[in-house]
Amino acid sequence: ALVQDGWTILARRCRTPAGELDLVAERDGLLAFVEVKARPSLAEAAFALGRRQRDRLLLAGECWLAENPGHGAAGIRFDLLLVAADGTTRRIADAFRVGDDPA
Repeated sequence: ALVQDGWTILARRCRTPAGELDLVAERDGLLAFVEVKARPSLAEAAFALGRRQRDRLLLAGECWLAENPGHGAAGIRFDLLLVAADGTTRRIADAFRVGDDPA
């Protein structure tokens, strides 16, 4: 879905000192760190990202940027790609940002 929308996949299952990034993609200078969540339903997948994991993703994104300078000139965002057991998918673009306070 990302590639069809014009995104270039820069990395898959990328390990950093802070943890793994499922996907790193870029389009027109906008960098997206994409977390993939697979659960029995889309609703369960949507609630599968907790505060600790979100904090880890933020740190992993910082590590990736430190090792790969020159990306994200148009901005950086964190997306969620939800996958249900029946194969249904939903992408939540800009799911959270640095400094957001999770409820």
